[in-house]
Amino acid sequence: MAVKILLVTGDAAESLEVLYPYQRLWEEGYDVKVAAPTRKKLRFVVHDFEEGFDTYTEKPGYTWPADLAFAQVDPADFAALVIPGGRAPEYLRNDPELQRIVRHFFEGDKPVAQICHGPLISAAAGVLGGRRTAAYPALEPDVTAAGASYEDGEAVVDGVLVSARAWPDHPAWIRAFIEVLRTKAPTG
Repeated sequence: MAVKILLVTGDAAESLEVLYPYQRLWEEGYDVKVAAPTRKKLRFVVHDFEEGFDTYTEKPGYTWPADLAFAQVDPADFAALVIPGGRAPEYLRNDPELQRIVRHFFEGDKPVAQICHGPLISAAAGVLGGRRTAAYPALEPDVTAAGASYEDGEAVVDGVLVSARAWPDHPAWIRAFIEVLRTKAPTG
């Protein structure tokens, strides 16, 4: 039986930040399950950086089914957690079921990958204190308010927490996360 990884997301998540880790981890032999507030078809977005804009732009992205609702998740069934970014973390962070899930992984010292706006979720779960993390640069105040040290890097590794700024960091971020997984949650 394949080692299971949980990916938590919702509507308005960044398409690349969901699908890239999802596909790369499957390619490595992991069984990746997507959890969301409810079990439904999710609608993702595409964030891009365009000349003349002070911040990213947003366009409609892919759709993807959630395998589980947060309330159905027994985090003990999963070896690792992935928290993508996009706009989804802005509202997901308030979900008590998701906070329960996230606390399980951090308190159990299980591998966690977070990117972009994903640290909003771990901050709301109260588990970032004393850690080092990357995030979308505009989140530096949120990260420091949660008691963490913000690092501007493409693959910040703090124990079993692997973080990155945004989708341009994917290769380094997932490479570092897979290195952690090979030690903490090998596929066989």
